[in-house]
Amino acid sequence: MNPESAERTALITGAGRGIGRAIALALAREGFSLCLAARTRAELEETRRLAGLEPRRSIIVLADLADPEAPAAIVETALQHFGRLDLLVNNAGWAPPRTPILKTAGATIDRIIAVNLRAPIELTRLAAAAMARAGAGTIINVASAAARRTPAGEAAYAAAKAGLVAFTHAAFADLRASGIRMSVIIPGLTDTALIPHNKRLDRALMLAPEDVAGAIVQIVATPARACPIEVILEPQRNPELR
Repeated sequence: MNPESAERTALITGAGRGIGRAIALALAREGFSLCLAARTRAELEETRRLAGLEPRRSIIVLADLADPEAPAAIVETALQHFGRLDLLVNNAGWAPPRTPILKTAGATIDRIIAVNLRAPIELTRLAAAAMARAGAGTIINVASAAARRTPAGEAAYAAAKAGLVAFTHAAFADLRASGIRMSVIIPGLTDTALIPHNKRLDRALMLAPEDVAGAIVQIVATPARACPIEVILEPQRNPELR
């Protein structure tokens, strides 16, 4: 595809379901072409079908972000197909059931850090190189309220998400002169498969994935002279039953 004539292109990780799918559909409505990355083809195919994009404007990349080689493969595939990259949304995340740190296996900690922190850092580095050549681009990281609330049983996950928030601020300082905007969105409880059913939670009061997607669209629409570096999104009413 000719980079000068192409539509704006977005790369979204974790695009097969939940928040990632909602982001993909919202960006498709905004006219973006999409590179959809996740581990499960069937889920990505459904996202692409729902987005309604013709084949030349959407590609699927199967990748496990715990694999150190995955970020390079994803970005290279996107650039080869579209010739440009305007937006990266580091949405993919992973957390096991809440487990005290003394009972958390080292391999589990490695995967938490790899998916939630190392992969977004590497994807940012690679995408930013292409964006810097174009003189513009936006990178949005999806963190979690766990970064601030540090709940028991989520020590490694909270640390990874807190690291992602800190990374966003530091990377903004590095990249702003290249015309690249860095943002992190910190959603509160969101009704996705990552939140197990719990009688203490009123899921009707949680954020919907579409709420997070809407906030991301607003970040993208912010004038180029401004950068919303950190956005906190909470349910209006507390879904945690007392």
